[in-house]
Amino acid sequence: MENGPVTSSDEISTPRGPARVDTDLPPGRPSALLVLGHGAGGDVDAPDLLAVRDAAVAGGVAVIRVTQPYRVAGRRAPAPAGHLDEAWTAVLATLRERHADVSVLLVGGRSSGARVACRTARAVGAAGIVALAFPLHPPGRPERSRADELRTGLPTLVVNGDRDPFGMPAPSSEVTVVTRPGEVHDLRKDPSGTAAVVRDWLRDRGWLAA
Repeated sequence: MENGPVTSSDEISTPRGPARVDTDLPPGRPSALLVLGHGAGGDVDAPDLLAVRDAAVAGGVAVIRVTQPYRVAGRRAPAPAGHLDEAWTAVLATLRERHADVSVLLVGGRSSGARVACRTARAVGAAGIVALAFPLHPPGRPERSRADELRTGLPTLVVNGDRDPFGMPAPSSEVTVVTRPGEVHDLRKDPSGTAAVVRDWLRDRGWLAA
């Protein structure tokens, strides 16, 4: 039996090229599987993603961070939305096979990764969504709202900074919105505080083992 978390990295083939997956497993059987995506020009080592990973794994959740094929190929400019969704869906299909013993699938990510998770959540069979720094609209363009992407009908947590130029989504019966004071879009001021919000929401939903 393992005495601590187990970490591994490998690649998964998708129609858009190979994606990288970084897997962190808790000791014992996971209570849920949380799959996270990165921002448009960022990577899966963003401070908020790492903090959420640590908090979730400590609570008995398996966490997998997915690097989209365009980033694996060394490009910073994001692929079109349809390409992102296609690659993500392919990765999720493989991950479900790998972790067939974990019944609860949760998806999420930061910024662009949160949008991808929302758009595909129903298709991949997710039970809930964790959206960090959800970009409600382009900076200065509130008329170009992406609020429809949050209307999945699934339990969704949105954690945004109160100074985020991409806007703040409105809560609804399914969407819980938590505002982080003093934070901008990168949520770098207090990653552990952001992770605590996610941990508490997962616990309230019964998705943590501890």
